[in-house]
Amino acid sequence: MRIPFNGARGMLLEPQARHAILIGAALGAICASFGLLIALSGPIIAFGALFGIAFALYALTNLHFGLYLMIAIIALLPFGTLPVRFALTPTFIDVALGAFLLVYLFEWMTRRRERFRFAPAQLLIAFFSGWCLFSFVAGLGHAALTTNVLRKFVEMLLSMLTAIVIVDVARDKPTLARIAFALSLFGALQAILGVLLYLLNDQTALTLLNALSRLGYPRGDVLRYVEDNPLLGERAIGTWVDPNAYGGFLLMFGTVALANALNSKPAIGGRILAWLIFAPYPLALLFTQSRGAWLAFGAAIFFLALWRYRWLLLIGALGLALLLSLPFMERYIERLVDGLQGEDLATQMRFGEFKDSLTLIGRYPLIGVGFAGTPDRDIYLGVSSTYLKIANSTGITGVALFSLILLETLRYGLVRWRQLRQAGLEALWLGFAAAVFGVAVNGVVDHYYFNLEFHAVSLAFWLIVGLALAAARATDRRAS
Repeated sequence: MRIPFNGARGMLLEPQARHAILIGAALGAICASFGLLIALSGPIIAFGALFGIAFALYALTNLHFGLYLMIAIIALLPFGTLPVRFALTPTFIDVALGAFLLVYLFEWMTRRRERFRFAPAQLLIAFFSGWCLFSFVAGLGHAALTTNVLRKFVEMLLSMLTAIVIVDVARDKPTLARIAFALSLFGALQAILGVLLYLLNDQTALTLLNALSRLGYPRGDVLRYVEDNPLLGERAIGTWVDPNAYGGFLLMFGTVALANALNSKPAIGGRILAWLIFAPYPLALLFTQSRGAWLAFGAAIFFLALWRYRWLLLIGALGLALLLSLPFMERYIERLVDGLQGEDLATQMRFGEFKDSLTLIGRYPLIGVGFAGTPDRDIYLGVSSTYLKIANSTGITGVALFSLILLETLRYGLVRWRQLRQAGLEALWLGFAAAVFGVAVNGVVDHYYFNLEFHAVSLAFWLIVGLALAAARATDRRAS
């Protein structure tokens, strides 16, 4: 039957017809784009992009899902970038963090969120962020600004902002428990991945790690060895590229997982599940051969034992003695002793960096030299210490503010210890606080917590700081 032109036009003007045409056109465009992506990048990248877009869209409608997605990316793909090339290709963390902060802002704009949750340390974090910005601008007088440095500096500021925001997001025990479980679970998956890659033969591990080059990871001989010498032993890296950064990550997430396992009532699931989740952390941490992370993890365990689990001191001492007596531990013990005595090359290089850093601080003590470069040719920004690195970039003022943030974060919870126990929040707070304490120790000999090149470590650290504050703040009845 022939339909007159006017009749066909009338049918097209019908709302249902227009909607059907738009939906059909959209589906056709999506299918065509997906087919093109398969042809250009392969099915793995294409399906990964499809699921990634689906997760991202859902994250824009659910703040907490966006937070869990960000934690998963921090743990599993810390250096991953979108498989497309722009002038500045965003990382997966950039997208997840941006979506999380955007949804949080929308909740305030739409009045779905009210009564901002405040903790004193948030002011210190804001002051520290402002001081970093001041030092950054002041340092541009002697160093040229590049888009890459600007982008990474903004990432660092947004990471600090996350610590302020998370206090307002994690307002109650169930929310804190779910976040702690997400940290523990995704960290455990990364620990398992690190152990498996370490145990595989080098060629197989290289093949798997080089496959990540499509997502912005380095390609080539990416495996790491002690002093870059394969004869001295491999170091576990997981998908974290650097073994010391990997160790710092395992320290933070592993401490949270341990506190959850020690709790008589774990955050989610039973104690067996909690211990299974924690189990891969110590092995992965051992395989990193990161001595700073080892000592810091021991300090975090001591913090847990000091405030609640005194029996850990005895059990830990017996377990350590048994572990050290095993034959395969000999090379790890030798490496630790060499580091403590300053006899190996890596430690001697650290001492040289410390000396040069103190020279820089002596010349520019108040505000440092910024983040883009140094004004003198005989000094440089690189140093293997978080505290000295902060002092290099922001002066003694900056490192004083950073130290105050750490102290205030711990003090804020300790003065509320009784309320934490009454609210059943002490185990959650202990996990976050012990992780902060571990970072405070590890920061003496590692710089990844304040390094523009390691956004994932920095973001994880500020997230943990915010969660420690949030757990203590949740004891306030007015927070409910």
